[in-house]
Amino acid sequence: MIAKKMEGLVKGSSVIRAMFEEGRKMAQEFGAENVYDFSLGNPNVPAPKAVAEAMTDILEKQDPLYVHGYMSNTGFPEVREAVAVSLNERFGTKFTSDNVVMTVGAASGLNVIFKALLDPGDEVITFAPYFGEYRNYVGNYDGKLVEISPNTADFQPKLAELKEKITQKTKAVLINSPNNPTGVVYSETTIRRLAEILNEKQKSLGRPIYLITDEPYRELVYGDITVPFVTKYYRNTIVAYSFSKSLSLPGERIGYLVIPSELDDYEAVYAAAGVATRILGYVNAPSLQQLAVARCLKETTDIAFYDRNRNELYNGLLKAGFSCQKPEGAFYLFMKTPIEDDMKFCQDAKKYHILIVPGQSFGCSGYARIAYCVAYETIVNALPQFEALAREYGL
Repeated sequence: MIAKKMEGLVKGSSVIRAMFEEGRKMAQEFGAENVYDFSLGNPNVPAPKAVAEAMTDILEKQDPLYVHGYMSNTGFPEVREAVAVSLNERFGTKFTSDNVVMTVGAASGLNVIFKALLDPGDEVITFAPYFGEYRNYVGNYDGKLVEISPNTADFQPKLAELKEKITQKTKAVLINSPNNPTGVVYSETTIRRLAEILNEKQKSLGRPIYLITDEPYRELVYGDITVPFVTKYYRNTIVAYSFSKSLSLPGERIGYLVIPSELDDYEAVYAAAGVATRILGYVNAPSLQQLAVARCLKETTDIAFYDRNRNELYNGLLKAGFSCQKPEGAFYLFMKTPIEDDMKFCQDAKKYHILIVPGQSFGCSGYARIAYCVAYETIVNALPQFEALAREYGL
């Protein structure tokens, strides 16, 4: 007999993962080249060669007892220092190793910080559309995820609604930019106004409201778009980061938290994050991956690959008659579905061997997410199928 809390989670298991598994079955039945799986944000660009070279060099030349041994729950000191130096060089910050906690990807980072911060009944506010697992991450610690309704005009956050929904129970606000699923980057104007609202509310409540920014797509932006580094705008900011996308290492599960010294209750929060890493069962982030990414902090993924896919898909969908906003970052396109029932639309898409994820999985019905981190040929070959799907709906 499983826990009652888990019963609901099993029944409502990730739609994205379910689509991914269905795609594997369809590929076996129809041939992989005839299935257009846009369900999972699994990078199709290989990791930079420097990553494998770093791992090999570490394994061959460093003391194996050190490489494979335990370290502080927060990670190797020299790795945390390397991350801090890199951030300081890029963003003009003043972090040290004591502001960094190495984590098992951004997902574990969010779980660690929620474990450190949340009491039962505490509220975390986020802006729809949002990554659906946020519900589970907050619920893991008996918190409540409070949604701000989507601004479908440009998908910048509805800050007036945020102001209305902050209460005595609000412990944190969670943002994700570049955004999954829209590809939108929250502008500097948005971040400044968000900081103003949170500062006003902190003052009236007489306690901190933490701003947690989930940034696995920070390096994946196009053209002259820039991603504001949020700690420079709001003092009580905590950053969760992953190398899954920037270095194409989703399976390696390596990332970090940034907990700035100016944070209210910094020492207690940093200590709690270290303890949470241990008691949640991670103990510490993978040792080899820590040491490897510390040598690859200046490496980047092939953004031109994703940009080519983005343009091909966006232009092709518009030509077919669909409506969508061009992504500014990440590798997702959020397409408006011709009917409000996005679940039905995504089911209809399967007739054309197209796998996309309904928007209601992200708190925004009437849309579908298309992950374009696939082979370029997949997009080219899928567009005639999208055109056929559009004709079915009279577009």
